[in-house]
Amino acid sequence: MTNIRISKRINLKTVFLEYQFIKMQKLLLFFSVILLFSSCKKDTWTTESIKIDITSEEQKLVRTARTIIDDAYFGTLITVDANGQPKSRVMEPFSPDNDFIIWLATNPKSRKVSEIKANSTTTIHYFNKNNMEYVSLMGNAFLVNDETIKAQKFKDGWDKFYPNKKAAYLLIKFIPHTLELVSANNQYPGDSITWKPHQIKLRNN
Repeated sequence: MTNIRISKRINLKTVFLEYQFIKMQKLLLFFSVILLFSSCKKDTWTTESIKIDITSEEQKLVRTARTIIDDAYFGTLITVDANGQPKSRVMEPFSPDNDFIIWLATNPKSRKVSEIKANSTTTIHYFNKNNMEYVSLMGNAFLVNDETIKAQKFKDGWDKFYPNKKAAYLLIKFIPHTLELVSANNQYPGDSITWKPHQIKLRNN
């Protein structure tokens, strides 16, 4: 009789432990899915269209930013390496399109390519020395190797940099989600105490 009672207690304990184990597995699966979704959402901005609910003041800021970018012409592309160290280089970006997407060209063997593959988080910074004004764009960059798009974007005079258009020429598609600007000449001096620039979100994510 005693053995039967002990056996029942052991069986009940085993069932309870199995129930707890299954419950823990379900919880781990649930949180894994949540973490996976969160990491994907954080690292990739898939919305390409500029937000439609942009205010008149934000439209004015965007127009000012376009002028500064055109006047500056060259921009500094900033990527992040495997050690978390930002790396910068001066580049010749295309002007922003209607959705404020910016295209750039590069050598497929350059370090920026491997850095963008590993981490799409990037920034492009434009500085116009003549008026002491700047625009910073924070967003995500994506590599494009489509031959049709590459042909459309190829500029006159690039042959000396990219003699082999198929193998030695790659495009970068930069989709900014945040725009920051300082331009005292255009009544955008930034915060007088914190020096924080004027900022807007370009996309609804």
